[in-house]
Amino acid sequence: MFRLLILFLALPIVLFSQTQKNVTFLDKWHEDTLASNSSKVRYSGCWGFERENEEYAIIGSTEGTHFFHINNNKLKQIGFVEGKYNSPQVIHREFKTFGKYAYSVCDEGTSSLQIIDLSYLPDSVVKVADLQNNLFGKTHNLFIDTSNALLYACLVTPIIGGIPTSIIPLRVFSLADPLNPTLLWEGPDDIPVVHDIYVRENIAFLNCGEYGLRVYDFTNPAAPIYKSNLTFYQDQGYNHQGWLSPNGKTYIFADETSGKRVKKCSVSSNYSIQVNQLFGVNSENGSISHNIMCTDEFAFIAYYNEGLRIFDIRSNPKEIAHYDTYPDNSPFKMNGAWGVYSNYSSGNVIISDRQYGLFLFNFDKETFLAETAEEFSIYPNPSETGTTITIRSENDETSDFRIELFDGFGRKVDSAKSGFNSYSVIESPSAAGIYFARIQYVNYLGEELIVTKKISVQ
Repeated sequence: MFRLLILFLALPIVLFSQTQKNVTFLDKWHEDTLASNSSKVRYSGCWGFERENEEYAIIGSTEGTHFFHINNNKLKQIGFVEGKYNSPQVIHREFKTFGKYAYSVCDEGTSSLQIIDLSYLPDSVVKVADLQNNLFGKTHNLFIDTSNALLYACLVTPIIGGIPTSIIPLRVFSLADPLNPTLLWEGPDDIPVVHDIYVRENIAFLNCGEYGLRVYDFTNPAAPIYKSNLTFYQDQGYNHQGWLSPNGKTYIFADETSGKRVKKCSVSSNYSIQVNQLFGVNSENGSISHNIMCTDEFAFIAYYNEGLRIFDIRSNPKEIAHYDTYPDNSPFKMNGAWGVYSNYSSGNVIISDRQYGLFLFNFDKETFLAETAEEFSIYPNPSETGTTITIRSENDETSDFRIELFDGFGRKVDSAKSGFNSYSVIESPSAAGIYFARIQYVNYLGEELIVTKKISVQ
């Protein structure tokens, strides 16, 4: 009876913990007065940037582009630029930054490329260009190679005199004059789709929908050189978007197709791509991953209905953290988390959710850089007085446990709970000596277990 009571009381905690693990929710912005369609979609892409050691966030809505200052772990809206096309039909806005400017595109209606001056931050932003002509109009995605001042625009539909023209898979522009992009190249001629793109040091990874993945060298942007392709691969769907790790060895991409898993790939010295592992969450029930960013160690994924998902990709990818931004139970698999930005120096992460707005989180990357080989790992051990001690479960599988710290005489000196994390941090005792951490948790069989670990404090 006692065991049943424990399990009954723990059940609500277990159920709720499935929606959050190893990320700290900081803030959220949502405005329900914005125009929405019948599916309550108000938001689309997001982007982040830093300026003079301050962090900022951008999110798109049906009505335009919203700018936020991240201060004291809060989102403060400091600017708004109305889209040239403002309508409940808008479901795509995307952004990138270059120098003191932000570039905003939309893929519905009579849209444009908007250029926004960021010089007045943190007080305000100012639209300085709104380009709709034979070069710009509707645009599905964009990427800026900042080191070479090149803007790559995907699926461009120029609008001339208010009339949309033919779709162009990819256009490349020089930003030598940031307010007047100059067209250098368009193509490829043999496929109709470049849905998204990632570029570093002139090497471009093109996500070409049903035509797979291609790699080009844009060292001469007026005459790019084809390097490789990945036309057929396991678990193939609509090749949507990807990201290259900082060391250039790993490329992670997603297919925007129900039930298709995320691909972890190796990149050779001649830029050929090899799919090495498939990973994801809830693919058996048709889940869909959308946008990805990654470091050498972690992949951050806006996973539609599954919310924010973070994976350790150093060997076989495994999920180590998540937050369900979309709590609804919908049979449609493309609601929820749309955009992700994870390159803030603070460890902050933003997610744009189609229905619920802009989310701000913190993910402590340093905690997960060390591998865990024991049932519970304690580090540093030995530790020093006046510091902190981290206790982490093996493979980050247990995310609800309690810690009691005792001295050598059996006196309790501290206690802590992991909450919705697979780790907990406690203060190192003020006196040197030998201490014992008593860790109480429930395993996957529902059994209540206790583990005792020795800690040396110097």
